[in-house]
Amino acid sequence: MTSRVETNDSSLPLRKDVKALGHILGEIIVHHGGTELLEKVEKLRMMAKDLRNNFDKKIYDEMKNEIVNLDPPMRKQVIRAFSIYFHLINAAESNHRIRRRREYQLQDDHVVQSASIESALLSLKENEIDEATIQNVLNTLSLELIITAHPTEATKRSVIDIQKRIGLILKSLDNPILTKKERKKLEDSLLNEVTILWQTDELRHRKPTVMDEVRNGLYYFDQTFFDVLPDIHQDLEEGLGEQFPDHKWNVPNFLRFGSWIGGDRDGNPNVTPEVSWETLESHRELAVKKYTESLTELMKRFSHSITRVEVSEELFANVEEEEQVYLQSGKQWPVETEVYRRKLAVVLVRLEEVGKSELGYKSSDELLEDLYLIQRSVNKHQPAQRELKMLKKLIRQVQLFGFHLATLDIRNHSGEHEAAITEILRKVKVADDYSTLSEEEKLKTLENVLKDPRPVLLLNEDYSKETQEMIKVFTMIKKAHDTFGKNSILVYLISMTQSASDLLEVLVLAKEAGIYRLHVDGSVESDLNVAPLLETVDDLIAGPKIMETLFTMDVYRNHLTMHGDSQEIMLGYSDGSKDGGTITANWKLYKAQLEIHDMAKRHNIGLKFFHGRGGSLGRGGGPLNRSILSQPAETLGDGVKITEQGEVLSSRYLSEDIAYRSLEQATSTLLEASVNLSEGSEQKHLREQAWEDAMEEISNVSLKKYQSLVFNDPDFLTYFTEATPLNELAELNIGSRPMKRKNRNRFEDLRAIPWVFAWTQSRQLLPAWYAAGTGLESFASKGEENLKLLQRMYSEWTFFRSTIDNLQMALMKADITTATEYTSLVKDKAIAERIFGNIVEEYNKTKTILLQISGDEELLDHTPNIKESVHRRNPYVDPLNFLQVELIKELREQEEPNDELLTEVLLTISGIAAGLRNTG
Repeated sequence: MTSRVETNDSSLPLRKDVKALGHILGEIIVHHGGTELLEKVEKLRMMAKDLRNNFDKKIYDEMKNEIVNLDPPMRKQVIRAFSIYFHLINAAESNHRIRRRREYQLQDDHVVQSASIESALLSLKENEIDEATIQNVLNTLSLELIITAHPTEATKRSVIDIQKRIGLILKSLDNPILTKKERKKLEDSLLNEVTILWQTDELRHRKPTVMDEVRNGLYYFDQTFFDVLPDIHQDLEEGLGEQFPDHKWNVPNFLRFGSWIGGDRDGNPNVTPEVSWETLESHRELAVKKYTESLTELMKRFSHSITRVEVSEELFANVEEEEQVYLQSGKQWPVETEVYRRKLAVVLVRLEEVGKSELGYKSSDELLEDLYLIQRSVNKHQPAQRELKMLKKLIRQVQLFGFHLATLDIRNHSGEHEAAITEILRKVKVADDYSTLSEEEKLKTLENVLKDPRPVLLLNEDYSKETQEMIKVFTMIKKAHDTFGKNSILVYLISMTQSASDLLEVLVLAKEAGIYRLHVDGSVESDLNVAPLLETVDDLIAGPKIMETLFTMDVYRNHLTMHGDSQEIMLGYSDGSKDGGTITANWKLYKAQLEIHDMAKRHNIGLKFFHGRGGSLGRGGGPLNRSILSQPAETLGDGVKITEQGEVLSSRYLSEDIAYRSLEQATSTLLEASVNLSEGSEQKHLREQAWEDAMEEISNVSLKKYQSLVFNDPDFLTYFTEATPLNELAELNIGSRPMKRKNRNRFEDLRAIPWVFAWTQSRQLLPAWYAAGTGLESFASKGEENLKLLQRMYSEWTFFRSTIDNLQMALMKADITTATEYTSLVKDKAIAERIFGNIVEEYNKTKTILLQISGDEELLDHTPNIKESVHRRNPYVDPLNFLQVELIKELREQEEPNDELLTEVLLTISGIAAGLRNTG
């Protein structure tokens, strides 16, 4: 527990903000609980802080005694005091990120922030990359970020809103020319917001519905994405113009957001076809609302009069004609000479009628044509090189978001499709029991169905409820394509893909709904990408063979032809890590990408890897730009798609400034890496064979160590369920999806999210690091040259560096002293002592080898800001952990349900999640 951190000058304003917020919170604590409550909170805080600086068993026991003897009413207030402090720290740290970015922008031209668009372009210029190469890369550049609801943000929306308002006030207080009166007003507002935070209930009183989650996701489109995405494109285009002025740049729409929320059916019975349809309607409703706002603002500025400027003849003719068609008498813009406003009045009416009547736009392409018409006319009288940015931004927004706003991915479990196909084929006597056929027989059967234009569905035949539901899903997709456009649903993901037949089953269901069509002349239409999700270690190993089987089938190649000979493949980080440990999972994922990439190249198939990363380290989490760099360099040119999971949305996208910075980092990283690859200079990013051999050996040893505990120790599941708040997590209303795939207590059926969440709460964070030390140490111990090899891999291989850095972060957030307390929850003390002893031994081994590889003296020495943040939080997380252990112990001893005790446990769970900024 003993550790110190050196503070740096750049963090002084942050520490000042944190101190000011702490004083305000102290005032509020006194107001609501008296000086006794504040003194108790301060005493526990100082004890925890002293223990972090210099561990003393006497102080440790005294702090535990203070916690055990807290009276229930005060105990609850103490929990809330520490929890609320984290929300304040989170707001302050977010504002500090904005402050640091502004400091870079205020510097002279020689100081450029790393991983910025400007730094990437300067690098390209310094390396003398020619314009044609850069433009070619831009033409194929693709980054898709897919928001998901799981793991759902543990913090309520109302609390997040308060955090955002606090951050805005802190930002305003940084203004150096504030008057005394203005500063006083802001300080009063800050106190009011913290007061409201104290008086707000932190816990949800019911589980969110899927539509609640949809609305939460749309919040970020409304607040940030709609403006930030076009800004990224515009700034890149302008930056290219500044650095390479002799080329006329075209920056395509390379950066997009999609969504799983409302389309992810895997394990969530609440995601019905009706809910998915309602989701799509909500998407369109928000898109239309945002365009209406932008056009209304545009109309205020487009007061140009034909007495002052000459508009194009095509615009004038268009307005004259469309006013008669779309505007009722008396509804036209009253000033005849203001032709732009007359046109925009028509556009607004047609926009209002989208999805309601024949007057509305049928597609966003029609809206774009109107905007292009206006733009062509404006360019006739606007000064050269001075385009109206508001109009240009709106055009980019319509290009990016259309009327569908965000592509909705549909996901379902492979077993659901097989069950439906089995019943459908039995009804028409194609196969008595499809599910029992060999894989070869399944493929032949499905191929025959796909080559036959005739349907296999019997319209008047009764199917089981489950099969009817599956048919409705595909009918809904077809209807969505007809109503919202084909971009509304582009991809169908298959969870637990284990064979090639899993993909053909989906194509058959798509064929029956008219999404996949075989015409009598042999031609094929296919409007839905079918993507496998490779999750477990076994599935990752089998992945290349599965895909090659499909790539050699004419029926599947015909489908791919309709998608530009490109295949999307999703890689799951959660279940692989849960089954094999983080080192093995990451290596198998990396290898699978390489093998599938090379195989697809032989078949002339382009690939897009979809990385299903979680927010937490145990599920592949980490900074977005680091996630991009950790992939095999040769796969980046195919495009990158990554999940942005519920819990990271508020930390990355709550404010426009931070959203911009996160997306700018990702853009600059991807652009530089892709240019390097196209230039043939990718060798510095690729691997040496010795590195791959080392990782293979490390992975094999690590896997054995991991599975010896998780799968082969008969008492492990008992330890896990008792030494973590796993069972209590189920009562925290943070998501619409159940914790388990089936209502059974098997490890295989437990979802990866509660698996990681429970370990995080108990400060063991086992999924994020366990068994890595054994694998690395085993390899390094074979000779000094092996350790030197690992050190060189860390220095030169982005994948390995990212892996080691994430392991360091995991160990930093873990805390063995605090974790020891959770062993007291295990009934069998011998089990607790044996398994926890194993965990401690592995922790120490992992820490030692990581520091040897990185050359750091302490964990995270190479990232002082993150290190300081963890140290800043720890003294406030520790008391919550101790309180949680005591409360769980008391709760589990109750013979009858105790709602008050449960509420206190849930408050500690929420507080620790806010403190560590991770759930699952």
